[in-house]
Amino acid sequence: MIIQRVVLNSRPGKNGVPVAENFRLEQSTIADTVQAGQVRVKTLYLSVDPYMRCRMNEDTGSDYLQPWQLSEVADGGGIGVVEESKHGNLAKGDFVTSFTWPWQTVAILDGSLLQKLVPQLVNGRLSYFLGAAGITGLTALLGIREKGHVTAGANQTMVVSGAAGACGSLAGQIGRLEGCSRVVGIAGTDEKCSILVQEMGFDAAINYKKEDVAKQLRELCPGGVDVYFDNVGGDISDTVISQMNQNSHIILCGQISQYNKDVPYPPPLPPDIEKIQKERNITRERFLVLNYMDKQEASVLQLCQWIQEGKLKD
Repeated sequence: MIIQRVVLNSRPGKNGVPVAENFRLEQSTIADTVQAGQVRVKTLYLSVDPYMRCRMNEDTGSDYLQPWQLSEVADGGGIGVVEESKHGNLAKGDFVTSFTWPWQTVAILDGSLLQKLVPQLVNGRLSYFLGAAGITGLTALLGIREKGHVTAGANQTMVVSGAAGACGSLAGQIGRLEGCSRVVGIAGTDEKCSILVQEMGFDAAINYKKEDVAKQLRELCPGGVDVYFDNVGGDISDTVISQMNQNSHIILCGQISQYNKDVPYPPPLPPDIEKIQKERNITRERFLVLNYMDKQEASVLQLCQWIQEGKLKD
């Protein structure tokens, strides 16, 4: 069977910016027959995420991420429908997902590595299983619960950087649902800021490209910052940290501003910001959602409940 697939054509280099030419779309073939335990699936959705920048390097800098190989098909979170099955628990027409879904139109996969999906849990919107009810939603929810120390009724203020991104927009909504009394987002356009406030339930949003972030934070968070969901790192995070309260918490989700640089993860803070962090006893611990997979099932059910109730938007 002839298929189309996306392969890694070249590497941008650890300090380079990825370009379209780093990838190549090509025709390939897969077997016409499915073996015992396998299924043939048609790809419906693929998730393209910031962490994949690390997989473009020969060394990902992480022991849990494998690098993509040159001229080999890329992979990541994906959803598809079963077209043919020789696996006992999967039938034609079932919707399935995997964290290692190949970027190709049709694939033959080991059925035991696939998770069967129940579309009704997300009101039929399958793509939510790659977003609000998938690894992105889990990252936001478990990050807040495990590292944010949010307490309902404690009058806590949360700031989210990269707030208009997939994880950031969910984190702000979940922060509110978990008990934060005020949620402020930081994004890069007026349109994004407007969506955060009008559609996602943020109290306010700052356009870091046009506004003085430090000044705006002082005005919008007069009692300081108690929880910081950090997706970006760099100068923005330094500014937020400088306005965090005693015994506050940083949820270290990502450092996207640093992904095109050859620096350790998490990147070290500048000396003056590190001093503030230590003096104010601000926690800043690396967070990896894969370490909390024992809480996956209950967390996904919570996310799906919020989606069904209209409390969580993707």
